[in-house]
Amino acid sequence: MEMGYTDLVSYLSDSSKGFSSGHSRTTFQWGGTLCALLLLILNRTRERRSSLQTTLIVFYLLTSLPNGLFNIFRGGFGYWVSFLAIAAHLFFPTIIPVSRFILFVITPDYVAKGLRETSAGSIFCLIIGILLVLTTFKGGRELDFCENRCHCFCYVCCLALLLLFTILLWN
Repeated sequence: MEMGYTDLVSYLSDSSKGFSSGHSRTTFQWGGTLCALLLLILNRTRERRSSLQTTLIVFYLLTSLPNGLFNIFRGGFGYWVSFLAIAAHLFFPTIIPVSRFILFVITPDYVAKGLRETSAGSIFCLIIGILLVLTTFKGGRELDFCENRCHCFCYVCCLALLLLFTILLWN
């Protein structure tokens, strides 16, 4: 079967569209999740921890977590993690914030699937990314007081990658 130039171009453009949308969603899920987890660790290990940034990152994870991991956290494993988080919160209320752990389990299905499977989720993630940038650079003084330059550099790079993966989702 011979394929002409126009047939080849239309075939490649059709197949690349299908591949691009699935590929960009997977890239967003894994890349965004890894960057968000790294941001969460960096946020909790710095001197001035921000509970607002931690909450925003957890909301981003709720929306961007890969489907397999999301289903695990929504299942029996998530119930046990939530139970242990609540039990730990009884003994260490300032260290263990329970609401962030149980968010994955108690979020209603229509809200979780609506945020994860529609374009509203990508807009939500973009708003969260912008809010993270704004809270990081509020007043422009936060980086001046940063004693560990490597920590600040990694934090800013993860923020940039988080926004990049969210923007790539719209391609």
